[in-house]
Amino acid sequence: MTATELFLFILSTFRLTRLIMYDSITVFLRKPFHEIVEETLPDGTVQSFLCVKGSGLRRWVGELLSCYWCTGIWCAAILYIGNMLYPIIFHPLLVILAIAGGASFMEWAMEKFDS
Repeated sequence: MTATELFLFILSTFRLTRLIMYDSITVFLRKPFHEIVEETLPDGTVQSFLCVKGSGLRRWVGELLSCYWCTGIWCAAILYIGNMLYPIIFHPLLVILAIAGGASFMEWAMEKFDS
């Protein structure tokens, strides 16, 4: 694997992991496994907590989807193995996700620069 390919995999794994774990467009994937519970603190502020639903396989998937590191490993494995087995499908997906991942870093840098 070249350094360029590694960088492509790093950026695409970063973006896919964030897409699955945090983006509102994928809330339907997390909803069967997670519940957001809000609690009012003594000072009047409301704090939200993520609770994993169910037991067995459902709970396992819920735990997986609540851990950035765990989800990242599975995303990396899926992208890598998928690219090895079906490069015609996965290589364009890797490039698109890597471009989006790079754009997120640029947006973050611009926010830091502007403030």
